[in-house]
Amino acid sequence: MKQVYLDTFGCQMNVADTDRMELLLFHSGYFRTHEPENADLIIVNTCSIREKAENKIYSLFGHFRPLKAKNPGLVLGMAGCLAQQEGENILKKAPFIDFIMGPDCVEQISDVVQHAQTSRKPRVWTEFDRAKEYSIPDLAHPLDRPADPSSFINIIKGCDKFCSFCVVPFTRGREKSREAAEIVAEAEQLVRRGAKEIILLGQNVNAYGKRGLIEPTEFHELLYRVAEVPGLQRLRFTTSHPKDFTPELVQAYQDLDVLVNHLHLPVQSGNDRILEEMRRGHTVAEYRALIDLVRNKVPDMSFSTDVIIGYPSETEREFEDTLDLMEWVGYSSSFMFQYSPRPNTPAAEIPDTVSELEKRERLQRTIELQNRLTLEQGQRFIGTEVEALVEGPASRGKGLMRGRSPHYWSVFFPDPLKQVQPGERVSVLVEDVRGHSLSGVANLPAVVG
Repeated sequence: MKQVYLDTFGCQMNVADTDRMELLLFHSGYFRTHEPENADLIIVNTCSIREKAENKIYSLFGHFRPLKAKNPGLVLGMAGCLAQQEGENILKKAPFIDFIMGPDCVEQISDVVQHAQTSRKPRVWTEFDRAKEYSIPDLAHPLDRPADPSSFINIIKGCDKFCSFCVVPFTRGREKSREAAEIVAEAEQLVRRGAKEIILLGQNVNAYGKRGLIEPTEFHELLYRVAEVPGLQRLRFTTSHPKDFTPELVQAYQDLDVLVNHLHLPVQSGNDRILEEMRRGHTVAEYRALIDLVRNKVPDMSFSTDVIIGYPSETEREFEDTLDLMEWVGYSSSFMFQYSPRPNTPAAEIPDTVSELEKRERLQRTIELQNRLTLEQGQRFIGTEVEALVEGPASRGKGLMRGRSPHYWSVFFPDPLKQVQPGERVSVLVEDVRGHSLSGVANLPAVVG
C-alpha cells in the first residue's frame, strides 16, 4: 500500500474532513503514516480563521519542500479553508505544491490525487458543490479500525450568517443540511464500531434543517432521533449561534439523558455596538436572557464561548464590557483570539484604531480572567466524583489515563495495571484541578492476587 501523511489545522469540522479523506484514500490504496518522510502523499488540511494559523501552514510546507526534492514522485496537497480562500495565490508562494483543494471537494479527494499523479501540473480545485442536497455516502471501514470513543458527524456545512469578521461563508459556502436518516444511520454505524459519544458538527448546528431537506427536520428533532440510537451513551453538538437557539432545543437538554450538560455558545463581544458592527444579530441582553433560560431549565449546565479581542474601533470601555459578560456567565473555558483582518470580510475595510500593543494587552487580561474563572469552576469538582469517558493513555505520565467528563473537562487518573480501555466509563474522585483538567483517583475493580 502507498502511504499518506495527513495534518490538520483548525476546527473539529476540519478534523472530521481529514478523517473522511483518510477513509476515501484508504479505499484508493493508501495507508496512513505518521512520518512524512515515509509518505507518497502529503495533505495538510488548513484553517484561515486566524492569520497565525496561516503563517504556520506556509512554514510547514517549507519543511516538506526538501522531501519533494529527494522524492520527485511525492505529491503535496493543501486542502481546507486557506486553500479555498487563497486558491491560485498559494501557487505563487509555493509553486511546488501539486494541488489546492477547498472543503467542498473532500469527496473528490481520490480523483484530485490521481490527477496530480498523472498530470504533474498543479491544479486548483475550489469549485463549490452546486447540488442542493448534502450527502456523505457510506463506505466500509477497515476491520482493524474501531471508531473513536468520541466520534464526529458533520450534519450541516456552510453558514449564512455573514458575520463581518468571518471567512466561513466564503470558504465553506452557504448552509446545506444532510438528511436526518443519513445522519442517524452514520451514528448507528459509529456506535456499532465502538463509539460511545457522538458530537454533531456544523458552523451553526442550530440552522440545521432550515431548507432543502426532503424530510423536513428541525435541529431539536434531530437530537431526539440520534438520542434513540441503541448503545449511544453521550451526545454533544457544536457550534451554536445564539440567534438560532430555540426553546425547543433548551427543552431537549431536560428530556434527553444522553445529551450532556455542556454548551459552547460563542458571543464574540460583550458590547452591543461591537456586536452590531460584527453583524451578530443579537444583543448582550438577548444573550444573557438565553443563558438564564438554559440555567433555569438545566442548573448544572457548563458554558464555553469564543471571544474576539481588539475588533476594529473597540474602545477600552467596550472591551471591559466583554470581561464583565465573561464574569457574569462564568465560562469554564473560552477560545480567545486577538482580531486579525481576513480577506473578503467587511471588517477588513474598517479603519483599525486599536494598536497591536493594546490588542496584546487586552488579550492577556482576557486570558488571565478566563484562567481564574476556569480555576473557580474546577475547584467545585474537588472532593466529588465525576464520570470520565476514557479516551486512552495520557501523553504525560506513565500509567496515566485520560478521559472526558460530561461537562467537557479533561480528566486524568492513574491506571498502572491497565485495567480500563478506551470507551469505558469510570468514576473519578477529583483531587486537583490544573487549567481545564481534573485529576484524581478512579474507582477501578480490585485486583486479587
